[in-house]
Amino acid sequence: MKTAANFDAAGKMIDFPEFLQFKLGIYVDQFVKWLMNNFGGFFDAISSGLLWFLLNIQAFLLWLPWWLLLVAVFILGWKLKSFSSGLTYAFLIFLIGAFGLWDLMMSTLAIVLTSVVISILLGVPLGILMAYYSNVEAGMKPLLDGMQTMPSFVYLIPAMMLFGMGKVPAVFATTIYAIPPVIRLTNLGIRGVSSEMVEAAVSFGSSSWQLLTRIQIPQALPTIMAGINQTTMMALAMVVISSMIGVKGLGMEVLIAINRIDIARGFEAGFSIVILAIIIDRLSQGIADRSKVPE
Repeated sequence: MKTAANFDAAGKMIDFPEFLQFKLGIYVDQFVKWLMNNFGGFFDAISSGLLWFLLNIQAFLLWLPWWLLLVAVFILGWKLKSFSSGLTYAFLIFLIGAFGLWDLMMSTLAIVLTSVVISILLGVPLGILMAYYSNVEAGMKPLLDGMQTMPSFVYLIPAMMLFGMGKVPAVFATTIYAIPPVIRLTNLGIRGVSSEMVEAAVSFGSSSWQLLTRIQIPQALPTIMAGINQTTMMALAMVVISSMIGVKGLGMEVLIAINRIDIARGFEAGFSIVILAIIIDRLSQGIADRSKVPE
């Protein structure tokens, strides 16, 4: 018969040794606190700039007459897809207004658009650097892998510590979560440009800037647009999660509906998010298709 001592010995052999364990999260916490103590003014300036940009986008969207936005969506859908698609997209946007969620939709769109603009401004140059320098690519790939596999809730923790509660940390967390696709696909698009075309441009005396702006980016634009499309979808996927730190919008409606077990409210808000995702996806795909350079 095995004694308690035998069980203890077996347990010690199975369990991971305590003396080999270490808490990486403690060092991350210390690093974030060090940033707050030493660069608080810098993050306050970033917060003010982001909030100003976000509020201006939101104010512009709320200023637009509802019917004008419907007309704009119809025209875009018609020109980029088809007449029936334009009518369908306009009707779906009309449904969101009919649910009484028009202002909340605009608040959600403001956060998504702000995050996407920041992702493009940062992601496209980083993707170009990765395409030009293999060392940068080798260093960025593990970082991008981590950013894409990290649970999205985790991004809210440093965002709240650095920027507090509200819209700014939501934009920060959404940008970190959504930026990898545009970086990866910009890199892929630039690297995928025909070497013969690049050699021909160089042989005709094109500078590096001319080669990039007149040959590589136009040729890679459909791939870059696909990255922007994926970044936009991922930004929209953060809407509900961002509501957990006090961001008003369609995500907040979903969160309230979950807390109150309000099926009707949750369905309308969730369906509105699906509508936005479908329309943004189809329109951005249409822009990507139009951006293809004829062979």
